[in-house]
Amino acid sequence: MAEIMKAIAPIENIQQLIYMIRGQKVMLDKDLAELYGVPTKVLNQAVRRNKRRFPEDFIFQLTWEEGKSLRSQFVTLNRGQHIKYRPYAFTEHGVAMLSSVLKSQRAIQVNIVIIRAFIEFRRMIAADRDLAKKVAEHEKKITGLTNDVHQIYDLIYPLLDGPVKKVDRIGFKNKAD
Repeated sequence: MAEIMKAIAPIENIQQLIYMIRGQKVMLDKDLAELYGVPTKVLNQAVRRNKRRFPEDFIFQLTWEEGKSLRSQFVTLNRGQHIKYRPYAFTEHGVAMLSSVLKSQRAIQVNIVIIRAFIEFRRMIAADRDLAKKVAEHEKKITGLTNDVHQIYDLIYPLLDGPVKKVDRIGFKNKAD
């Protein structure tokens, strides 16, 4: 069991395999197959055999354009320089369902790590939102303070540049004055 965990990529590496496609966080079939230690074809065959377990919100197939776009980013093709099959994208729920289809010890452990990666990813996004909210609040405060400083400056500046009036002294005057 410990050997299997060592062979699985760390959560940080798995998070790099999570993509935003069509507004959803997904993992691609080829990446999942590599993590599970099976060919992509075998993974997709297992999914097809258990089609009822994978509704549209668990898995979807990329369009040719989406597939080509991803392939060009990865620069993995050499032989034919075109994709042969449209890749499948698994949502977090689709990845979780894979554990019921792929029953090896490795599949169970990989699923645990992947689900933790999705959870960590979600936590990071939430932390970013909180940070963005705090920054926005501080910007409002700074803007308000800046406006106050400008108003004070507008009041003081004319006093600095204006003519200085000679003020009569109050009290007794010496002849030397």
